[in-house]
Amino acid sequence: MQTIEGRHAFITGGASGIGLAIARALLARGASVTVADWDQARLDALAGAFHAIRLDVSNRAAWGDARASAEAAHGPVDILCNNAGIGPCRTELTDMDPAAFDRMIAIKLTGSFNGVRCFAPGMRARGAGHVVNTASMAALYPQARLGEYGAAKAGLAMLSEVLRLELAPHGVGVSVLCPGLTSTGLPQTSARAAGRPEPEGTMPGIDAAVVAERVIAGIRGDWPYILTHGERRDAVAARAHTLLGAFDLIPDSTGASA
Repeated sequence: MQTIEGRHAFITGGASGIGLAIARALLARGASVTVADWDQARLDALAGAFHAIRLDVSNRAAWGDARASAEAAHGPVDILCNNAGIGPCRTELTDMDPAAFDRMIAIKLTGSFNGVRCFAPGMRARGAGHVVNTASMAALYPQARLGEYGAAKAGLAMLSEVLRLELAPHGVGVSVLCPGLTSTGLPQTSARAAGRPEPEGTMPGIDAAVVAERVIAGIRGDWPYILTHGERRDAVAARAHTLLGAFDLIPDSTGASA
């Protein structure tokens, strides 16, 4: 999608962090922006800057009303950013509360599918549009105590790759955003979602505005993956090496190992 000016973007998790940074970057390029978030207080703080909608992305029935409100304000949605998410509980999988696992999948993976199901058919019918799904570096290589987080993000990465194959013939692009540590209020958002006391301070990492600029470039260039942390290349390469090495263990036609 070369032209962002005049497009309508719908961003979940858009009232703070990476989502808000993307919203501001798109607005600066002349897009109309609808911000959706479950946090009403943060939405209220954005009053006047964006069209703001309260939305729990895991509530599939609520998406229809969100689309109606967005389209009434700015017309059909051209850019969908499935950005809403929560942080990991940092517990080993064998000890994890099943409710924590289910909550992660419902918000990050199923919630993103709900957004695709709501807006992608219209993009396909119009023959134009772009979807950005926010995953994580945790989608690209395994990290201990990030089990539910990595599972949801890796699932979203594959969902995005399949969606890209399916929508490309219709002129619709799909990118998966995989940032590393970014300075946001994700710890507070995650604590509220889980009903825990909110911690102090923000996460360490790069500025969310830097991530947003990468997203703008990814939309314009129709990149399949949008990455932000080059120092993670070796970790991703090691995982790819392990995977490809498994093919060497397949017996050849004589029954011997290759």
